[in-house]
Amino acid sequence: MTAIHTDLPVRELTLETPQQKIFNEKRFPLILVPKDDQKDNQFSSIDSTVAWIKNQKKVIEDFLLEHGAILFREFPITCPEDFDNFVKGFEYEPLPYVGGAAPRTVVVGNVFTANEAPPEQLIPFHHEMAQVPTYPKILFFYCDIEPSEGGQTPLVLSNEVYKSMAECDEDFVKKLVENGVQYTRIMPQEDDPSSPIGRGWKSTYQTQDKEEAERKCKDQGTIFEWLPNGCLKTITAVLPAIREDTRTGKKTWFNSIIAAYQGWKDVRNDPQKAITFPDGSQMPEDSMKRLGEVFEEHTVAFKWKKGDIVMVDNRQVLHARRSYTPPRRILAALCK
Repeated sequence: MTAIHTDLPVRELTLETPQQKIFNEKRFPLILVPKDDQKDNQFSSIDSTVAWIKNQKKVIEDFLLEHGAILFREFPITCPEDFDNFVKGFEYEPLPYVGGAAPRTVVVGNVFTANEAPPEQLIPFHHEMAQVPTYPKILFFYCDIEPSEGGQTPLVLSNEVYKSMAECDEDFVKKLVENGVQYTRIMPQEDDPSSPIGRGWKSTYQTQDKEEAERKCKDQGTIFEWLPNGCLKTITAVLPAIREDTRTGKKTWFNSIIAAYQGWKDVRNDPQKAITFPDGSQMPEDSMKRLGEVFEEHTVAFKWKKGDIVMVDNRQVLHARRSYTPPRRILAALCK
């Protein structure tokens, strides 16, 4: 088990399963809290915390690569503005949310709401924006209002999902590797808050102009069709479902297959048609059942606390959302 450097002003916090697990002798996620004697010193304010981030950026990034996700707890983050400054401390370039399916609202700076789907709806596991060519490398989530019940943001190591599926469903994984997948979505004109994929084409492509939306589709290699009711139907280019993380040499389950199959459902979309092989054939039901079981086996789901920030390596980790009893407010930032 890798130990946190004793000279750092933070210490590691451990939680019981299922909030935290150990894979390959590494805790997932890594949980960092300020040392008691540093709460009035190094972490007395958001400004001093940002200074620490800038000074220790390489150390934090090494932790992230090693563990896949870091939960920062008990840091002086009390509002969305603090969260925005925390993220900006890393000096990453923000990624515009172009092509994503979830309804979101900008809050401040580069911060916006996480998926605004109704609280009773589950959001299945996915790599953020895996259904478009340009996806964020790093995600940040912030708990502004902790849920009274439920509302966890479960995390799964992508390589562990791949390894398990390659062992229990070799033929399906081979077909994914050889063929890739395509995602089909029908978008309304305006955002539909009743749907987990209810983002309208105007906000998806950040334009009011149909020709501009068409141009952005073409830039992404997306096939598009305007429907009589004003909706836009899109079919992505063929995308890989299994990728190798060149930093680690590990193969990852880098896709939104289970998210589309289980969650892309509303009055416009049929989830079984939302994710297909390039020839139009659907995902086999028995493979989807096994995949769901693999995710459940490897899931960690910590309980959110006000002020928590989780930093996620989007190339290594999939995330989801559980249903909850309001109120709950989780904010997000996406970085290139």
